Amino acid sequence: MKEYTKNYQEALHDLWLHFIRGEEADYSVVRPEILDSWKRSRDAGVNPYEPMRRILSPEELNIRINANMDLIDVVRPYMERLYSVVKNSGFYILFCDKEGYLLDLLGDPEIVDHVKVHSLMVAGANRRESAVGTNGIGTCLAMRKPVQIWGEEHYLLPHKSYVCSGAPFFNNNGDIAGCLNLTGRSADVHPHTLGMVISAADGITKELSIRKAYEDIELISAQRNSIIQSMTSGIILLNNAGRVIQVNDVALNMLDLRFENILGRNLFDLISIDGRHTLEDNMSVISREQYNKEASISRVGSLQPPKRFHISTQSVRDTSGLRGSIILRLNESSRINKLAGSVSGFRARYTFDSIIGTSEATQRLTDTCRKSAASDSNILILGESGTGKELLAQAIHQGSSFASGPFVAVNCASLPRNLVESELFGYEKGAFTGANKDGNPGKFELADGGTIFLDEIGDMPLDVQASLLRVIQDREVVRIGGKYPKSINVRVIAATNKDLHQAVAEKSFREDLYYRLNVMTIEVPPLRNRAGDVRLLTEYFIEVYGSGRKIQITPQAMEIMERYPWPGNVRQLENTIERAINICEQNTIQAEDLPSELLRYETSGQIPPAGQAFPQAIPAAQAASPVFPAGGERFYGMPAYPDAAPQPPKPGIRSTREEIIAALEEAAGNVTQAGKALGMSRRTMYRRLEQFGIDYEQYR
Repeated sequence: MKEYTKNYQEALHDLWLHFIRGEEADYSVVRPEILDSWKRSRDAGVNPYEPMRRILSPEELNIRINANMDLIDVVRPYMERLYSVVKNSGFYILFCDKEGYLLDLLGDPEIVDHVKVHSLMVAGANRRESAVGTNGIGTCLAMRKPVQIWGEEHYLLPHKSYVCSGAPFFNNNGDIAGCLNLTGRSADVHPHTLGMVISAADGITKELSIRKAYEDIELISAQRNSIIQSMTSGIILLNNAGRVIQVNDVALNMLDLRFENILGRNLFDLISIDGRHTLEDNMSVISREQYNKEASISRVGSLQPPKRFHISTQSVRDTSGLRGSIILRLNESSRINKLAGSVSGFRARYTFDSIIGTSEATQRLTDTCRKSAASDSNILILGESGTGKELLAQAIHQGSSFASGPFVAVNCASLPRNLVESELFGYEKGAFTGANKDGNPGKFELADGGTIFLDEIGDMPLDVQASLLRVIQDREVVRIGGKYPKSINVRVIAATNKDLHQAVAEKSFREDLYYRLNVMTIEVPPLRNRAGDVRLLTEYFIEVYGSGRKIQITPQAMEIMERYPWPGNVRQLENTIERAINICEQNTIQAEDLPSELLRYETSGQIPPAGQAFPQAIPAAQAASPVFPAGGERFYGMPAYPDAAPQPPKPGIRSTREEIIAALEEAAGNVTQAGKALGMSRRTMYRRLEQFGIDYEQYR
C-alpha cells in the first residue's frame, strides 16, 4: 500500500486533474483499485465537483428501514462499540445497506451536524460509486472487500479532505448485506482505523451467520413441533439423560401433566413405567427400540391407579450413528385396538343392505334391527343355526354409534373351558404358566370403543357367567392377575340358538345375566318362514359363487328348493348353491345337481337325519314325474338347452364304493382327478359320492 505522504497526495491531485480532463498521464502512481474506481465513476457520469443531492423521501426511507430492521438490530451495537473508541476524535461512523443507502450515522454531535449540512450525510442519502464516485462505502461495495480511501484518492473534490475506511459484511449465503464506514479528517489517517472497521464487519458477518443458524434451528423446531402437535399419538422427545426436549399436547393430556412442569425436566422424576422406581430402570425400557408394547404408566407419588398405554420408542442418531435423542410415543389402548382391528379381522363387513329378502318376516326383522342399532343397549339375538345371527350383529354395529370401533366376535362354544376368562378378560404378565411374558388384552379390551358379539352365549360355562355379568354391569374389566380395573366402552350383542328360558329354569344359565343381556331381543325367523326369500337368496349365492360365469337354474330345481323346509337355514342354502355350481354341467343347475336330502324330501316329505346317504341320488322312477319332465323344460328366466335333461350313467363305468375310495386315495381327495380316473364327469362323481355316503374331504 502507498505510504500516506504529502508528496503522494500532491501527485494524486495532479493525476486526478489529468484524469477528469481525459488526458494522457503516467497513472502508475495511483493504486490500481483506486484507478479502477475512478474509471467506474467516470463511466457512470459522476460530476467530480458536485455530489448527487437526491435522497430518499420519508416514505421510501421508512420502507427501507423496516426491511432492514433485523440487520439494524445487529449492526447498531457494533457502531456503538466503535464510537466508544473514536469518541471526540473527529471520526463518525456510517452504516449503509447493500445498495449503498445510508441507514444510520453515529458520531460527535457537532461533527454529525456539520456533515449533514455540508456533505448531505443523512439517512436516505446514497453512497454508491455511481452516485458519489470513489469513496469508502461505494468502493468497498463494488470491490466486495475492505478499502481505505485517503484524501486525493476520492473522486469528488469535496471529499478529498477526508479519509474513509469501509468494510462490507455478508449474510449467511455469502451475499453483501451492507457495510460500515469510519470517516474522519484526512490528516488523521491511520491504517489501524481500517483494522477496527474490518474487525467490526467480521463480527457482524459472524453474528448474521449465527442468527441465521438459530433462525433455521427455530424454524426446524417449529416445524417439528407442528408435526408433533398434529400427531394423534402422544409424543415425547427426550435426550440421552431422559430430559424432555419436546412434548405434544396429546402426551400432556394422557399423563395429566403441564407443559411448564415437564419441559427440561427428567421425565422419570414425574412418571414410572411398569412400576420401575429408578431412572436407570426406566431408561433401560425406552432405550430399547420397540413398537406398541403394552405398558402401565403411573405418576410418581400419585395414589391414582396406573394408566395402560401402548408405547413405542425410537432412537434418533447422528451421521456417525451415535444416539442423540429418543422418541417416546404413547397410544391409548382403544386406538391401538381400532388399528389392530382394521388389519386383523376385528371389523364388520355386513350392513343392513346385506340382508337379502322381501318377505314380510324379513322386513320386520330388518326394521327391528335398525331400531336396535339406534340404541346403545345390550341386544340378544335368538334364532336357529344358520339364520345369519352374526350378519345381523355386524349390520347393527355398522348402523350404530360404535361403527368406527372394532367388531370383535367370540364363539363362546368353541373356547376351551380353562381359557374362557383369559380370552374374554385378558391377563397380566406372569399370571399363569405359559402366559405371554408381556401379558395379553382380552376380547373385551380389544372391542373397546366398538362392539363385542358373544355368539353361542348359551354354551358359556356357568362360573364364567358371573364374571361376564360383572363386566357388563360395571363397564370395566380386570385382567387375570391384575389389580386395577380398566374402564371400557363396549356395545354387547349376544346370540344363541338355545332356549335360554329353559336354561335359566334348569340352572345352567344365570337368570341375572339373562335379563342383563335381554334388554332388546331380536328373534330371527327361520328360512322356512320367509316366503319368497329362497329365490332371492339363490340368485344372490349364484352370483357370489359363480365367479363371473352365467349360471342358470331350472324351474324344477328352483321349485324343489322353495318347497324344502331348510333345517340348516341360510347357511344350508348357501352350501347347497356352492355345491351345485361346482358339479353342474353347461353352467346350468338342474334338479339332479341338488343334494340328496332335498330330493328325498321332494318324494317322501321327510327330512333325513344329517349325514344319512340315499341309495340313489335320483330314482329312475322320477324321470317322467311332474317334477322331472322328460324333455323340453324351460330354465328360470332363460330358454332350455336341448341336451339339458339328465343323462343315464355311461355303460362300463366303474362305480363300486371300493373303487371310488381307491381313486380318491390315489388323487389325494381331488374329486375331479378321481372322476377322470374312473371315466366319470365331475357331476357324476359327486352323485356317486352322495350315493355311497363318501366324504372326499377325509382323503385329502
